Amino acid sequence: MISLILAKKILSLFLVMALGIVLVRCGIVRSQDSKVLKLDGVEETSLIYSNAGNLIIPIVTAILGKEWVIYTSAFLSVQLFLLWSHAKMKLCGEKGIDLKKILTNINMIAIAAGALLYWFRVVLPAPLQNTMSTVGNMMGPMGMLLAGMAIAEKPLREVFCTRRNYLPTVLRLVVCPLVVLVLLWVCHASSWVADGKNILMTVYLAAITPACATVTSMAQLYDRDAAHSSALYVLTTLLSIVSMPVMIGLFDLLL
Repeated sequence: MISLILAKKILSLFLVMALGIVLVRCGIVRSQDSKVLKLDGVEETSLIYSNAGNLIIPIVTAILGKEWVIYTSAFLSVQLFLLWSHAKMKLCGEKGIDLKKILTNINMIAIAAGALLYWFRVVLPAPLQNTMSTVGNMMGPMGMLLAGMAIAEKPLREVFCTRRNYLPTVLRLVVCPLVVLVLLWVCHASSWVADGKNILMTVYLAAITPACATVTSMAQLYDRDAAHSSALYVLTTLLSIVSMPVMIGLFDLLL
């Protein structure tokens, strides 16, 4: 059941990305238009940061229910802070962190606002909730669409036949998930709290996703070889159709 949901979700997003490629190849839009949302990527940051935001919230909602999304949101909050600090430093070759820029980043402000609404149990009006939910549901398909637009100028043959692409791909989809799984197994983390296995699954799902779409966006924003980042994004996304169900199967077996 989980494997089927994973495969369907990843395939649907990959088809949306293919639409972006078709739009560029047909001359309807230009590859440069994908920079509107500032796509990004580099091998090291593509390895470190996962595409949890686009994939995991819908999957966790489908598998476990909306009440479990809070655990995934915690993972995303930490990753987002690191993306705009550590990842930006790596991509731009910076030696220090501008804390003011991080704290005033619109994404960090949104996280803070969401945390305050949660802590103080503020219920937004139904029309506003529906609007925000609709916009949130666009993020996965939109990210894949723009990635497809970004890679349209680079032949797909290069994506799949460039040997260098497979090293970060294997590290992202196989090595990192296995390391995390072994650590969780050795620590017996699932026994620490009630429903520990389900809680760990939400976080583990976030850790085993393909290369982060935001990294691709940042690569375009800072002129750091966005084509290569997009290639890693496409390759890891396609191969994750196989790797993610396998890793979840190992998770169920060991924990």
